[in-house]
Amino acid sequence: MTHLLAPLAVHPDRPAAILPDLEAAIAGHKSFLPVPATDRAKTTVLTNSQRCGQPIDADIALVVPTSGSTGTPKGAQLTAVNLVASADATHQRLGGPGQWLLAMPAHHIAGLQVLVRSLVAGVDPWCLYLTEGFNVDAFAHAAAELSRTGDRLYTGLTPMQLGKALDSLAGIEALRAFDAILVGGAALHPQLAESAAKLDIAVVTTYGSSETAGGCVYDGQALPGTQVAVDNGRIYLGGPTIARGYRNVPDHPAFARPGWFATSDGGVLHGQGEAARLEVTGRLDNIIDSGGLKLHPEVLERAIQSVPGVNDVCVVGVPHPRLGQAIVAAYTGWASRGDIIDALEEADTPRWQLPKDLRRMDELPTTGPGKVNRQAIVQLFRG
Repeated sequence: MTHLLAPLAVHPDRPAAILPDLEAAIAGHKSFLPVPATDRAKTTVLTNSQRCGQPIDADIALVVPTSGSTGTPKGAQLTAVNLVASADATHQRLGGPGQWLLAMPAHHIAGLQVLVRSLVAGVDPWCLYLTEGFNVDAFAHAAAELSRTGDRLYTGLTPMQLGKALDSLAGIEALRAFDAILVGGAALHPQLAESAAKLDIAVVTTYGSSETAGGCVYDGQALPGTQVAVDNGRIYLGGPTIARGYRNVPDHPAFARPGWFATSDGGVLHGQGEAARLEVTGRLDNIIDSGGLKLHPEVLERAIQSVPGVNDVCVVGVPHPRLGQAIVAAYTGWASRGDIIDALEEADTPRWQLPKDLRRMDELPTTGPGKVNRQAIVQLFRG
């Protein structure tokens, strides 16, 4: 049995309008491709690349595009079982169903899963208007209203949104109202994590992707049903949330092993069994080879983020005639380049890892919710 894949326009100020369609997809009646209603160019690319209007296996509820920074996004084919298994495992880990606040775009997997979890829990999600971006006052108002229900409260935020909320008393009080705040999409700044912990804010770091129906590893530990393996430094994820491959790349090697997804990330497993904890070291395709020495840029980014006055940072490699790749970095914040280099030297950072160029920016370019566009940073330095 097949369906015709249909586009599902998601408006940033009316994301709850797609709830009936999501329910129909989970029930097996339709198959949808979520697209941003206010971005016609991106919608055209997605509908063409994912073959909207053409047959698709009826088991596929949603085709969710990946948020790649280059090339055509790949479409992860998610079944109803994938989506519901993820929602159930999340509620099991967090302590039970509750009220959900949607604060991220609902055409991305993180936002979609807030809606799916609400459907599974039998509650109406509170959705923020996002046309003008993340508004802390609106977030605080929503948290206060949801608190009146007496239920457990959950939301998901990017690290940037968490940082913005932590900058005001109203935001801090709102954050403290939640039983759990799922933070993913990018690495959490260590200073933000420390500040949240000191303020008794229940931050849960998540790791996952469209291919795994959203986060499937919370605070380094796999959700119920999820399996984690590391082979030759690469992270593999298995379990009931793994997508049925890509709509537009059916033979992609990431799904060569049935029931498993080979990520593009490197990692280390500490411990064994259910107590095993996953440490993500960084994307394998981001590794910088400088003079024959290899660096996960995320390692240096964490070191730079620990410097007072650094808000966000992106480390990349750019072509160099002698080294092959030179290590460079762009950052936001008030710290000077000298402050950063001095701090890295004091921390005994190997000299070959010290950035050959450091540039301060007003903001870093992003792709997807909270994800830095590394290719744009590379072009900045190359230009």
